[in-house]
Amino acid sequence: MIKFCFIKKKEKLYYKTLEMQTRRDWLRASMGIGGILLTPPSILSAQEKIQYNPRALESPIRLSSNENPYGPSKNVQQRIKNSFNHGCRYPYAYSDDLASILAKKHGVSEESIIITGGSTEGLRITGLTFASNGGEIISGQPTFLAMMDYAKQWGATINWVPVGADKGYDLNEIEKRISSKTKLIFLCNPNNPTGTIVPAKKLVDFCDTASKKTIVFSDEAYYDYIEKPNYPSMINAVKKGDNVIVSKTFSKVYGMAGLRIGYLVAKPEIANKIRNNVVAMSNVLAIEAAKEALKDEGFYQFSLSKNKEAKNRIYAILDHLKLDYVTSHTNFVFFHSKKDIRKLGKIMLEKGIRIGRPFPPFYDWCRISTGTLEEVDLFTKSMLEVYEG
Repeated sequence: MIKFCFIKKKEKLYYKTLEMQTRRDWLRASMGIGGILLTPPSILSAQEKIQYNPRALESPIRLSSNENPYGPSKNVQQRIKNSFNHGCRYPYAYSDDLASILAKKHGVSEESIIITGGSTEGLRITGLTFASNGGEIISGQPTFLAMMDYAKQWGATINWVPVGADKGYDLNEIEKRISSKTKLIFLCNPNNPTGTIVPAKKLVDFCDTASKKTIVFSDEAYYDYIEKPNYPSMINAVKKGDNVIVSKTFSKVYGMAGLRIGYLVAKPEIANKIRNNVVAMSNVLAIEAAKEALKDEGFYQFSLSKNKEAKNRIYAILDHLKLDYVTSHTNFVFFHSKKDIRKLGKIMLEKGIRIGRPFPPFYDWCRISTGTLEEVDLFTKSMLEVYEG
């Protein structure tokens, strides 16, 4: 197998092939000869460019919001165009059809599925439903804040549990803190921004125990990126009748962040309480797009493959710069920047790269999304300039 380095020498660009080495050795070799790690201009085949319609480079390059730059797929785009004639209709019947498809996919009843305007709406309305007016939510820190920030506006209190040294959830401490005030436990798994996952057995055992005391919410926005075989979704707990709610989204691996569609999975009695608070829902075009996305296995696998390539490139530059990072189960990498993220963000933006926002209390850590390989290579070039001058 051959990897390529793009070598700059005397203002001319040459391709040089290097025999496959370890990630670290390969990068060290390329740097040692004065090169900058970049990919050849033609990363995708002609057929892939037609089928997956990758975005052209835009300025600034957005590696800040964990978007899939390859979506929506060509098939999904065509489904959207074909759905324009239905734009005059309310989305309820279309949404019911999607709920039926998702119920079959996950092996639950249709009453267990709630279609939402992105998974963020699902998080917010769940926090509002169960924790408003003084209810407590226990959550790890740092994590995705949509549920907690919104619930606080409605009178909820948040019991923050710092992540451990491995940047993963401290489930033992979370369980210790459950009390009569606790209405929800929020788990983002894989966690945003750290990219960690809870060990499978520990997760199952925790949900089994904690759900007998309160409701456990499992945000699985990044579940598709997990590479551990047979890693369980907590939809299994829903099927058992546990007090567990799972959120899913079409924003990540399906590349549909701008269309705003996601869903919740919960046992019917919990789902019915949440459903009464849905305010945004989604729209006909997004719903039809979601139906098509579920069938587009080619794009799904393509997205996972390109994400893995991009992560390996990010790991390579971080290894070279000796910056620690968390091995990620997502489409981003959380790394120890050793620079205040508020300052680093401004520096990188001046170079045309938008990186992740601050995640207190880790102000010297940075979250970088996996863009296209071309975008990641430009991130690599900018990192070399910032850290090696």
